[in-house]
Amino acid sequence: MTEREIPEQYLDGYAHILAEVAATGRRLTRDEIASRRALGEQAADAGFGLRALVHAHLAAARANWSDTPGSADSALAAVQQVIDAFAEGYEHAQRLAVRQEEASRREFIDDLLYGRSDLGRLAERAERFGLRLSHAHAVAVAQGRVSYEEGAPVPRQVERALISRFGDRSILLTTKDGRLLCIAPGHQDEVLTHFAKQAYAATDGGRVAIGRPQQGPGGVVQSYEEALNTLELADRLALDDPVLRAADLLVYPVLTRDRQAMADLVRSALGPLTTARGGAQPLLDTLTAYFDSGCIAAEAARRLTLSVRALTYRLERIHKLTGANPADPAHRYMLQTAVIGARLLDWPAKDL
Repeated sequence: MTEREIPEQYLDGYAHILAEVAATGRRLTRDEIASRRALGEQAADAGFGLRALVHAHLAAARANWSDTPGSADSALAAVQQVIDAFAEGYEHAQRLAVRQEEASRREFIDDLLYGRSDLGRLAERAERFGLRLSHAHAVAVAQGRVSYEEGAPVPRQVERALISRFGDRSILLTTKDGRLLCIAPGHQDEVLTHFAKQAYAATDGGRVAIGRPQQGPGGVVQSYEEALNTLELADRLALDDPVLRAADLLVYPVLTRDRQAMADLVRSALGPLTTARGGAQPLLDTLTAYFDSGCIAAEAARRLTLSVRALTYRLERIHKLTGANPADPAHRYMLQTAVIGARLLDWPAKDL
């Protein structure tokens, strides 16, 4: 752009202004300044570089200097005013173009993640942002302790890290509802892994969920929703892992697909715990720690800050109330599934 010859139209009236100002010592009029601003906006819209435009103005001033009798100081002041007004118009056009580009990008991202637009049209628009939606894509979502907006320091930091490592690999980084998002081709898992690492560090210990690669224009929204659901699961199940993959947690959506059946299981298997002194929650926490520790009583007791004897008493109490022995493999699967269901359904805090 900057090497193209600057058309004379962007210097229209410039020599006349210099001649008058040098001869009279006056400053530019309001209309003259407005005309320079308008030419600056037109040059920006046409794609000319500001450096080349300033060079053209200075070259024109030199070329007309011998024909400009009068004060050199006045002529130089006029050159300064002209270039200042021209640059102001140019920068205004640039800012407007940036705002329009940002609005277009945000509209595209919203349509992409909500699946609101015609898929064919969406695929066409995606190519402008480096995505080929005919291929499979996967989405990683990072959630920190605070919300993040487009252009904020944390998203920029993560974006710089990915560009430095991978360059332009058809990667789209953005924000949505205060979270960081990375959309990458489905076969480039190393991109999402690196994003997860950088986002975890930049968000000061946030959590990242990675959806499975999904095919076609609607694949992005499917992978995005999987990642969001994985974050929700992690909160409900109090999972500690900083990076979670939807593919590793498929059993949980399966368990809750029939919500009524799961609610019936929780009520049947764990409902008697509500009659215990202190309610069901302490005994439910005991079962959770016991199963999470691989049914090792000593480890479960440590996690609960209890003695092994106290833990054993609680397990016996659960056996007596429910009729199911957590230490018996024949009963363990049913109880563990019911415990998972209770965590997913937020029981006993919520009635089933």
